[in-house]
Amino acid sequence: MALSVLPFAITVVLLRRLVKSLELSGEAPEWKSLFKKGMIAAGVLFALEIVLKAGNFTMWLWHIGILLIMWLVLTKPEMKSGKMIVTAVLPYEAVTLFSDLAEHILPGVYKSVSAVLEIAQLFAVVWAIAMWINANKQQKKAELERQERLREEQLYRITEAQKAELEIIVAERTAELTQQKEALEKSLEELKAAQAQLIHSEKMASLGELTAGIAHEIQNPLNFVNNFSQVSVELMDEMQMELDNGNKEEAFAIAEDIKQNLSKISHHGNRADAIVKGMLMHSRKNTGQKEPTDINALADEYLRLSYQGLRAKDKSFNASLSMDFDKTIGKISVVPQDIGRVLLNLFNNAFYAVNEKKKLMGDDYKPTVSVTTKRLSSPLGEVDTQIVIYDNGTGIPQKVMDKIFQPFFTTKPSGQGTGLGLSLSYDIISKGHNGKLSVNTKENEFTEFTIELPS
Repeated sequence: MALSVLPFAITVVLLRRLVKSLELSGEAPEWKSLFKKGMIAAGVLFALEIVLKAGNFTMWLWHIGILLIMWLVLTKPEMKSGKMIVTAVLPYEAVTLFSDLAEHILPGVYKSVSAVLEIAQLFAVVWAIAMWINANKQQKKAELERQERLREEQLYRITEAQKAELEIIVAERTAELTQQKEALEKSLEELKAAQAQLIHSEKMASLGELTAGIAHEIQNPLNFVNNFSQVSVELMDEMQMELDNGNKEEAFAIAEDIKQNLSKISHHGNRADAIVKGMLMHSRKNTGQKEPTDINALADEYLRLSYQGLRAKDKSFNASLSMDFDKTIGKISVVPQDIGRVLLNLFNNAFYAVNEKKKLMGDDYKPTVSVTTKRLSSPLGEVDTQIVIYDNGTGIPQKVMDKIFQPFFTTKPSGQGTGLGLSLSYDIISKGHNGKLSVNTKENEFTEFTIELPS
């Protein structure tokens, strides 16, 4: 049987399918080159058949080649994906080989069964075509799966690359945020330390002003004590002389004068004692404990001390002090050190304002600072204590009114105020005593601070 177009076509298709299946499965890539060379050999073989008409020679070469291909595919585990394709060609090769052998070895038998062999060969071709169609479908499915797998692998590689990149970015960002957090924590600690130092500086500044005022204020009662003591000594000498002369009535009159002097000495001594106690109360550590306090006496004391403190700095400064105290208030429960600090701060601000205005207006201006206390009763029976501190100084500009209770804000020149006085005062009244601190002012005319404390 001469090699025809059909065996050549089957061989080429078979080899092409094998190459394709190996590409799709990724199996035995080293065999692809051999199968491609086999396709070339099949073409050469077909050309020899056409040119040389060497039918038997090319026929047996074809059988040997096709059987070798089948043996390789069926016996090599790495080419399992090509077994289905070989199975499709196997019946055709079996029928063709048997037919060729019978034709050359048993011609008589071949003639008797040639018709059957042709029919078998036809069925083998149909079987091969059907199997190839099925294999083609499976190959297309495998190709789609391979492409999907490649897409998934590519997507996975992209995802992994993005993941790695994101992990690097997250690590860098985390390190950056950690550094920022540490820097912020350090800054916060530094700010807290600076705030504590400023608050301490504010307290020490008010204590310094208080001390200056005390030094001047305590001088008056000490002068009285010294003067009355000297006069009393002289009166004692006179009384001794009168007693020696037998003038008892005159001696009794002198004794009465001495008694009055001692009473005045006691009064001014108590005054000095009260001033010293006020200083100690202001400077000692604040326990935060409320205690019954004469608010009128506290306001009177700190008004005088603040005034004397300013006079210690400026001997030429004078101001009119006005006090209007409601005697029905009695004692109220407050932290005296804190309320004293608030009053001293407000009085210091008032005297500063009138002193600045005095510098601008000269002798035509009469500085005045006043303090008024009042007992307030509501219809519900609640009782509050009101303290009003007024000055006719420079006032507060309206544009900064919403800032005056903010920490570190001050209208004073640099170096003359920390900006914590009103802020601390506001916290002491509102948070420490559940009270209210408000202000009413008109620029260049007056300022009036009002404190309301629950009794």
